[in-house]
Amino acid sequence: MKQRIKTHMAAGCLAVASLLAGCGGGETSAAATVPGSELAASNLNQGLSSTKTLVVEIDGVDFEALREAITQHRVPALASLQVAPAWTGGSNGTLSEQRVSGGPGWASLVTGTWANRHGVHWDTDDQRINTKAPTVFAAVRAKSAELKTAAVTSNSAYQSMLATDIQTGAIDAAVDCAGADECVTERTNQLLLAGYDLLVAQYSAPAAAAANNGLRGGAYQKALADTSSAVGKLLATIARRTTNDPSEDWQVIITTGYGLDAFGTASGLQTAANKTIFIASNKPLDGLPAVGTDAPTEDKLQMLAAATDIAPTVLRQLGISPAPTEYGFNGMALQSATSLRSLTATTGTDKTSINLTWTLAGRKAQPVQVLRDGQLIATLAVDATAYSDAVQAASDGTYVYRYTVVAGEASVSLTAQIAYVKPATLAPTLVNGLLNYYPLDALPAVDVKVASTLVPWAMDANGGTLITDDSFNATYRTKALRIDSAVKNSSGMAGYRLQQTNDVTTDPAATAFTIGFWVRTDATCSQGVSNGATVIGNKNYTSGINAGLAIGLFGSCEIRFNVGTGSARADSNGYGLSAGQWAYVAVVIDKANLKMTGYVFDPVKGAQTGSVVLTAALIGKLGGLNNGFGLNEDGTGLYYQRETSSPRGAMDFNDFAIWSRELTGDELASVYKAAQPLSSLNP
Repeated sequence: MKQRIKTHMAAGCLAVASLLAGCGGGETSAAATVPGSELAASNLNQGLSSTKTLVVEIDGVDFEALREAITQHRVPALASLQVAPAWTGGSNGTLSEQRVSGGPGWASLVTGTWANRHGVHWDTDDQRINTKAPTVFAAVRAKSAELKTAAVTSNSAYQSMLATDIQTGAIDAAVDCAGADECVTERTNQLLLAGYDLLVAQYSAPAAAAANNGLRGGAYQKALADTSSAVGKLLATIARRTTNDPSEDWQVIITTGYGLDAFGTASGLQTAANKTIFIASNKPLDGLPAVGTDAPTEDKLQMLAAATDIAPTVLRQLGISPAPTEYGFNGMALQSATSLRSLTATTGTDKTSINLTWTLAGRKAQPVQVLRDGQLIATLAVDATAYSDAVQAASDGTYVYRYTVVAGEASVSLTAQIAYVKPATLAPTLVNGLLNYYPLDALPAVDVKVASTLVPWAMDANGGTLITDDSFNATYRTKALRIDSAVKNSSGMAGYRLQQTNDVTTDPAATAFTIGFWVRTDATCSQGVSNGATVIGNKNYTSGINAGLAIGLFGSCEIRFNVGTGSARADSNGYGLSAGQWAYVAVVIDKANLKMTGYVFDPVKGAQTGSVVLTAALIGKLGGLNNGFGLNEDGTGLYYQRETSSPRGAMDFNDFAIWSRELTGDELASVYKAAQPLSSLNP
């Protein structure tokens, strides 16, 4: 078998000339090796001693399987290191979320960023790193022309992802072993002997064994043991170098790019098993948990080290960490005595601010700094864990910023996006035709218009509680209503029911009506499954074809508007919510002109609207079951009892209103933009 060995600096070519049969882009035989034992110990380092790093990425290592192999003494080389659980895949439901698989995982390793920065979203044969996220090789080359870098990969696609670095000379030696892990060991060992400063090696055998035989088969156990043995050979070469010259300082990091499911499959999904990886180090690192730590639960993952920590850790070892003004990594250097984790960004309820939060542990001795796009914008207390950045823009629109938080030696960057809305006020016309209005700042809920009631479907299972209200700007902050469909009575009845004195859906005097309210899902939109959850509905929502009106929550946090007759239906779909954030949702029914229009105003996904044509038959069945509207339920109060695949859970509601007329898009937009309750108009 032949492997391609590419070098791009004359000095680098000369350095390995005695070790490789060819240099400068030619092909060489895998057999063209010079075993380290043939070199005299006195000449081993050849005057090339310095601070150096070896990173080994092994595809297909399941964390639990690795722990078991360590316990059973089957992987001695890996067991000799500090092995700790870590995570990958970005943060669920945010801009950083990425597919948990080989291509994106490799990209995160070499760039220290998630997919929204590095641009690799899938596994293909022709990946490219987004130039907005330079690799660790490019970062080394930008700071030093002397340090020698190399990448040796078993997976050819990973080499193609480094094409830009190879072409520009950021990588001095690039070796594509085309699926042969033995070649990876051989070539990496040669480059170690040649005194290279940064080497990244990648193995594939465990991934192939898991995919073909699962995690419990002998083939997988053998692949783990063989790869550990290969790593052991590399560690032995490093040990010989440091014995020959104790001043040579080596950092060794071993990791994997993604987790596996119980069947050994790299499904790419955002599950805890898939997101759990490991990071092993030959040096104590304050940012790694204790050796032997159990696999973390999903809610604890982001408190651990991340795949994006490796690149900044490597650069710190090599003495070329970027300044905070230049910092673009989504992770922190693991040498830091300060642990800066869980950096998140959400849009403020005023639609003009970005709220940053993070956690701090370890040493807290220096003020926390916040930078936006490389410019210092705030200096905070040493234990600060939040900051609100007031955004100023000339017009409404979507804006993207890069924030960097610095705490002691730790720095972490994050890309944040805001659907900016210039400050506005409520349209005064919103008081016209207001039929029912619930401020929802007290219980029991009271209709300001005294024309309806809002109570639990089952008084013996009251699932409603008041929560701190952050849907409005601070001037009007009061309370909101959380309705939890998991709180049910013995019959399974849950949610709330709104009943009007004059039902606007059937009242012939109302030729149009509008229903509008603020709503917030839980942090993961867990009720948004394929079968859907009922946000509001006056029908049996087992099928959208059933008579009545409903607004549903579906997979990927999608909102759908639906009406049915019992034999026909009309739907307006594809509206997106951001999980865990307040959005304003409205539906307008124009009975006279046979039209339904949906509106969703979301802090990240912006304003969304669409219309569908109705029939006279659909208009005639808008009353559904004539039981009123369920909130976090349908018109039976038993939706979740019937549809057990739709998980019960909490939805938050605020400022629920019904108008006996068609509101305009501008009027509804003013509700969202102003972030003020209708009560401020004294309706």
